[in-house]
Amino acid sequence: MSNARVQIQNRMFFVGFMILGSLLGPSQSNSAFAQRSTSVLPTQSVMGQFGLERAWQGQAVLNPSRDMIAHLTMDEDTVYVQSTAGVITAFGAEDGRQMWSLQLGATDQPQTPAVSNETQVLVIAGSTMYAIDRNKGKLLYRMRLPGQPSTAPTLDEIHAYIGTIDGSVYAFSLAKIQTLFQEQRLPDWSLEAFVWRYKTGGQISSPPMSDGRLVTFASLDGSLYGVGMRERDLVYQFETDGPISAPVAKLGNSLFLASEDQTFFAVDGRNGAVLWDFASPVPLNSQPVVVGSDLFLVAGTSGIYDLSAKTGAKRWWHPGITKFVGVINDRVFVTDVDMNLNMLARKDGALLGKLQLRHFPVRIANDRTDRLFVATTSGLVVCMKPKDRISPVYHKYPDRLPLLPEFASDNPNPEDIPGAGDSGESSEMIEE
Repeated sequence: MSNARVQIQNRMFFVGFMILGSLLGPSQSNSAFAQRSTSVLPTQSVMGQFGLERAWQGQAVLNPSRDMIAHLTMDEDTVYVQSTAGVITAFGAEDGRQMWSLQLGATDQPQTPAVSNETQVLVIAGSTMYAIDRNKGKLLYRMRLPGQPSTAPTLDEIHAYIGTIDGSVYAFSLAKIQTLFQEQRLPDWSLEAFVWRYKTGGQISSPPMSDGRLVTFASLDGSLYGVGMRERDLVYQFETDGPISAPVAKLGNSLFLASEDQTFFAVDGRNGAVLWDFASPVPLNSQPVVVGSDLFLVAGTSGIYDLSAKTGAKRWWHPGITKFVGVINDRVFVTDVDMNLNMLARKDGALLGKLQLRHFPVRIANDRTDRLFVATTSGLVVCMKPKDRISPVYHKYPDRLPLLPEFASDNPNPEDIPGAGDSGESSEMIEE
């Protein structure tokens, strides 16, 4: 069977699925595909032993007989599920309402994880960047890129940035993109929005980040680059002894990067000066996560470190951890080698309990809120939240949520000792 015929059949299935979903309604269409998975959901009583409750569950739009989740990402308001077939589904992060779904690019075309700002969601499929209305799910425009991307796109107030496999970072004018879109000249005239290109010696390994003056990005050539936002002039180049193979994290003016030479660095993002470094016993290849004053670093499969984001001092280490999942008050939730959800004490890393969630192996590393998001490979997404807490705590951007009396006392100051706002809840080990 020809590729064209296969793609037509796949698109016909997607259209049929969307029509069926609209006829059945969200609850019936979701339950039809999630029926086999709901039996393995932890009960509310079990989750209650961890101080948790299930906030919502929802089924992403995909064909479970052939598709899987490719990416699961979020911002403060929305959870984005991307399937291997190229369908993106958006859920409300707090209520689980399915907001929209959309097919992007050709079926089974590789995509970058979705990124968003206040108005748009950006996804690259193949060598085309798609912009989606964040609230309505309407395709705003698609733009052809000059190279094969190696990172997700990023935005600041005037540019969109793309890192590519050949070691280049491209900047495109958002104003020009808007003009081309209004004139209906996209995607054929996409290159007219090109502003500048900076070439490094290796594949770009971290999405470019802009602070309004500099654009910083990491390369597999072992360097972190700081380039002028407008003129692409090199301000600094920080060199390591190994490839920087994981996305860079940021807190204020500090950048945190993991090198495969087993060294972890905190660097001043304004000038490239080293603030501190930390030696790991194994190569580092996962993105660090910053929550408050805690910097969580997963070292291969050997375990997770909690470091001081300010000084790099080791607070604790817990073995056998493969992924950070989230922080709720004085508790840290992580994944172990057996795909259990472990609850650790934020103060010293002591194990408080294990929740059996091996049927939900897809998990968001949530540094934004105190919600936990897990999913099956077939697209059933579950949100867990602190028991009896209605409003979320915003870790990364606390100013985006009005300060309400209900949770004001539970949002720790970044300089406070982790867990100072403990609610006193405890849990028991859940045995298999």
